[in-house]
Amino acid sequence: MTEYPIYLDFNATTPVHPIVLEAMLPLFGPVFGNPSSAHPFGFRLRAAMDTARGQLAALIGAQEDEIVFTSCGSESNNLALKGLAFAGESPRNHIVISAVEHPAITNAARFLSHRGFFVTTVRVDEYGRVDAEAVREAVTERTLVVSVLHGQNEIGTIQPLARIAAAAHDKGALLHTDAAQSVGKIPVDVEELGVDLLTIAGNKFYAPKGAGALYIRRGIKLEPLIHGGGHEKGLRAGTENAAFAVALGKAAELAQQRQPLYDSEVRPLRDRLHRNILFSVPNALLNGHPDERLPNTLNLSFPGIDSTKLQAAVRDRVACSTGCGCHAGKTAPSATLLALGRDEGLATAALRLTLGIETTEVEIDEAASVLVGAISDTLGRSESHDGTFTEQRR
Repeated sequence: MTEYPIYLDFNATTPVHPIVLEAMLPLFGPVFGNPSSAHPFGFRLRAAMDTARGQLAALIGAQEDEIVFTSCGSESNNLALKGLAFAGESPRNHIVISAVEHPAITNAARFLSHRGFFVTTVRVDEYGRVDAEAVREAVTERTLVVSVLHGQNEIGTIQPLARIAAAAHDKGALLHTDAAQSVGKIPVDVEELGVDLLTIAGNKFYAPKGAGALYIRRGIKLEPLIHGGGHEKGLRAGTENAAFAVALGKAAELAQQRQPLYDSEVRPLRDRLHRNILFSVPNALLNGHPDERLPNTLNLSFPGIDSTKLQAAVRDRVACSTGCGCHAGKTAPSATLLALGRDEGLATAALRLTLGIETTEVEIDEAASVLVGAISDTLGRSESHDGTFTEQRR
């Protein structure tokens, strides 16, 4: 029997894997100390953090000294943009972002726009993809950084980062990517992608919430967001959260082993869910690229449906989102879907259904049945002018 609610909100957060939990728990008890202390208690914690840094670096093809631990993806995004802007290393004062960035990027860019920086937003196509040539046209000799996410958090579209990197680098600009949703789900290699800074969020790949990191290519200078001691190579003052760093490292090691499962097992289940819904709701519209998309992500607009009400109707049986997790409960149209050219009706009629490695076929079939039933209930009746309800033919 299916256990309710069925969890289909893995892009919002994943559960902490038991192996990850096992690795971090000793650091809340017998393995304690300050990693910066010059005695055995500190040495032990420093060694554990160094191991974790190496595990995370190995996952993305980086060097150990290029990893800085943070608290989350949003902090990493802010450190990347604001750190570059305030480093004083360059007279460049122009930033380029895409129209489908996470709020941690758009709001950080907006903050900088009030402090002497100019921001250009590059449009996307109907699938949410950024055209590298449009980036090339937007970049000037004054551009400091281009920031384009890797896998879009709402629709899953994967961006052509290697081509975007070439466009940025041709004019001396750096490339940052928010890879919070892609790390652990698809291959991510900083050298192949050509990125200079890359954001990681541990709770997207089975580490605890509150564990993040920023990859910073050697030689790039950032101004810290938090001033104080020399922790994290002077980029993040404060006693290090060794337990969460260890958890992030173990989750990275686990992700290296399990990442192929997203293609072999999760993608087929995602497509099965899509087919099952389309069988009964043939006008459901896919948001995002049909092929170049995160293997676990399905975003559908249901014409005539208020997705907030639909999500509320099914939430005791299917846990899903109407947009990104940061927008939970909001009824405003998705800015991402509007950027794709969807009208406001379709932008407020979308559900995001995201799978994890543990999602089962039984859960997928049951979730489709629940969703179709709720949609049928909503569309099957309309209120007449005299207050009664009449059946609608579909």
